Amino acid sequence: MSDKNQVGKIGWIDITVDDADGLRNFYKEVVGWASEDVSMGEYSDYSMAMPGTGEAVTGICHARGSNACKKHGGKVIVEPRGLSGGQFCVIKDPSGATAALFQP
Repeated sequence: MSDKNQVGKIGWIDITVDDADGLRNFYKEVVGWASEDVSMGEYSDYSMAMPGTGEAVTGICHARGSNACKKHGGKVIVEPRGLSGGQFCVIKDPSGATAALFQP
């Protein structure tokens, strides 16, 4: 896929789960992602990178400490609206993090 046409490309996402070690191993085996430990103090979460390029694309996090989240419970801060040939919205997740989502 051309760098100019990256529809659906993940910019970054953290996946917070009860079994981060198991999910890390799954993606390492199934899609070939490499992992790097990210120290959270008493434990490590993981930064996952694309095979071949080494580009970090996601984090796999233990559902504990500051990463403990409610299922769903997010809020829409800015309703979807047009912008530069696409649409965007702004959301807030249950932990209070805010993100803008854009669709060309």
